[in-house]
Amino acid sequence: MTESTTNPLSGLWKPTHLQALYYGPGSVEKHLRETLPSSSSKAFIITGASLANKTSLVKQVEKLLGSDHHAGTFSNIGQHAPVAQLDEAMETVNKDDSIDTLISIGGGSPIDSAKAISYRVNEKLGKFLYHITIPTTLSAAECTFIAGYTKDDGTKTGIMHPQIVPHVIIYDSKFALETPPKLWLSTGMRAMDHAMELMYHPTATEMPARRMALSAASDLFAYLPKYKDDPKDEDAITQLQLASYASLGFIGLNLKGGLGLSHSLGYALGSPYSIPHGITSCLTLGHVLKLKAQKPEDAAQIARVLPLIGQPRSGNDREDAIKVGDEILKLVDSLGLKTNLKEYNVGDDQATVIANRATGVKEGELYDKVLELVRNLY
Repeated sequence: MTESTTNPLSGLWKPTHLQALYYGPGSVEKHLRETLPSSSSKAFIITGASLANKTSLVKQVEKLLGSDHHAGTFSNIGQHAPVAQLDEAMETVNKDDSIDTLISIGGGSPIDSAKAISYRVNEKLGKFLYHITIPTTLSAAECTFIAGYTKDDGTKTGIMHPQIVPHVIIYDSKFALETPPKLWLSTGMRAMDHAMELMYHPTATEMPARRMALSAASDLFAYLPKYKDDPKDEDAITQLQLASYASLGFIGLNLKGGLGLSHSLGYALGSPYSIPHGITSCLTLGHVLKLKAQKPEDAAQIARVLPLIGQPRSGNDREDAIKVGDEILKLVDSLGLKTNLKEYNVGDDQATVIANRATGVKEGELYDKVLELVRNLY
């Protein structure tokens, strides 16, 4: 496969099988039934307890499906998608061979769980399930061919396959109105993390991945503060949903390996210490960008963001990339999301463990730099 490069500027973008992306207030009510793959489809809903018990959203979807299309609901998916709950949902799906569709409602955990279930069904029956997703956060899990879940020992693992990308995405601001503002804002910083790490990812294509990542960063800087001022502003909500998609929805099938160091640190911090991934991005991203600024080719890509967030370029890529990192840290602070590892009860003795998990090594220049970064998060 052709690799994407920045010098010389060349590459190949291969799109996923996404068939439709609906957005705007009331999109679920208007379009859900028509997105089912057939007139006889049976859909199984995957969601979390909070959405199922504290809001009417899941019941709305069940009512829209009706008895002719609703095959059941599993509403026990927890943060970081624990494998025990994934197994439980899988068992229910296995018992009903009429199910051809999964509908995930919620953030990254229900979406990734639905992707993982489809993957497992294919391993058993040789077919992937159709997947319609209704995201209620800005985590952008709906955009990828990767599904992460947490093993019994608390560490994150994942699967990758081009066929587990959802077929239909429905961004409905009415559903996002039920999301707690802190969760919405912090997952917005997760989307920022995607956009920034795509800028220096060695296999990200210039068009459309990096161009859309630039657009995403600009819109996230513009609309996250607007949402914070008024969490009921549905135009701001919809703009942020689209920015979230732009942050990761154009990676296509080309991307190889993990997204980058901020994400590696996020996985090292997230499930092992029960820190939500939106918060891990708030902790790590600004500092990672300042570290990446020391490498000329990475600095050149990060610096491209600066004029799109209202800051002039100095002409010095390293200084401009550091400035982007500082602006990210300021944004986190202004959104009320600034925190540290002590607030999440992570002991000082865990710094070496975290650096090792994030880098995969226990010594060397990269390890030393990451260890210093982690120690600064306390």
